[in-house]
Amino acid sequence: MRSEAEVNRAVDAYADTIRRICMVHLKNYADTEDIFQTVFLKYVLSSIVFENVEHEKAWFIRVTVNACKDLMKSFFRSRTVSLEECLPQTVELKSEHSEILEAVLSLPEKYRDVVYLHYYEEYTAAEIGKMLGRNVNTVYTLLKRSREKLKEQLGGDGFA
Repeated sequence: MRSEAEVNRAVDAYADTIRRICMVHLKNYADTEDIFQTVFLKYVLSSIVFENVEHEKAWFIRVTVNACKDLMKSFFRSRTVSLEECLPQTVELKSEHSEILEAVLSLPEKYRDVVYLHYYEEYTAAEIGKMLGRNVNTVYTLLKRSREKLKEQLGGDGFA
């Protein structure tokens, strides 16, 4: 079990990253908070010794992605409908940033992961491949395809 100081340092260092990953996957604040707590509970209870800061960060990202996937596959999640789907859309997002974020969130999961890790966390394709257990060329292909999909969705030549 880890000390309180270790846990506080990890929360300070990785809280934003974990919440962003969860929002990309789950698109739901309550589920994001649940996964956030789950990830840090796993950290507190784990006895893994990290080689360096990058290894630790990669561990947090991998655990977060896996926890999000597990939640998405859960029986409860597959048998419910979000409130947004039940209510008519009343607020239209106007800003370009919101439009891009919406487009990224609408991508299939395999594209969302690589886009987030590459453009938001600034990992290289090789690092992403290692984290997600994919070949580096597969990561490049996913990035290329995701850019094409985003360009098509956003209807612009300026997106690359």
